[in-house]
Amino acid sequence: MNVLVTGATGKVGSRLAMRLVQQGHAVRALVRDAARAIELSDNGIQLAVGDLMQPATLPAAVQGVDAVVHCAAFFRGATPEEAHAVNNLGTQYLAQAALEAGVARFVFTSTGLVYGPNGGMPSQEDDACAPIDAYPQSKLAAERMLLAIESLDVRVLRLPFVYGDGDPHIQGVVPFMRTFPPDQRMSLGHHADVAQAVIRLLEKASPTYRIYNMVDDEAPDLATLFASVGEPAPDGSDPERAKAFSAMMDGRRIREDLGFRPLYPRLADAVRAGEA
Repeated sequence: MNVLVTGATGKVGSRLAMRLVQQGHAVRALVRDAARAIELSDNGIQLAVGDLMQPATLPAAVQGVDAVVHCAAFFRGATPEEAHAVNNLGTQYLAQAALEAGVARFVFTSTGLVYGPNGGMPSQEDDACAPIDAYPQSKLAAERMLLAIESLDVRVLRLPFVYGDGDPHIQGVVPFMRTFPPDQRMSLGHHADVAQAVIRLLEKASPTYRIYNMVDDEAPDLATLFASVGEPAPDGSDPERAKAFSAMMDGRRIREDLGFRPLYPRLADAVRAGEA
């Protein structure tokens, strides 16, 4: 396929774009600054300069592509207004451009945080969502907007906490989660498995207008997550703030529909392979 990837200079998008190329897809990356994306172009990825918040730049980016994989998002550091603008309105602008260009498929990477606190019980895709923070609220709004568009083959992939593949995400989140309960569990997914899931969504003809959780087989507690990067367990001093990040995900649908099986079913598997 000819695939446009947004967010291709980010943690998820950059690794995904490279794996799509390795699988034989022709990849175009939507970037705001071509000078910051030299590594992408050096690996055979075409650059399309544009901005989600500048709709006039988007038609050229989507012209001639078979599918869009929309990974771009504004997460940490975003005000509620900024999160809504980029993650909801920006997605709407991109979807409209894709629809007008006759793009066949639109894969939207969302987040498991849309479920909100669920008391440690893994949420399924059709469960009610009650996110606390602005970021998952904006992603949920974008999901609902996309799934209401007729004539655009939309597939939503809700991601867990993504790690591995040289990404220092676990180490980077330690200061933020230092006050969370050590026994709070977190759904995880390896970058290699994110790519596997996206590729399955791209290549399967059906079903469309469908939401999928992508998740490892095991959700470790935060003490185990911290220990994987040599850090002491969090101290549990702010359990109330931790609730916004306590959503757990059930991953059966993507296995049953698409035959997905994690390459790294557990964090321990990735650690053992030197891929955490």
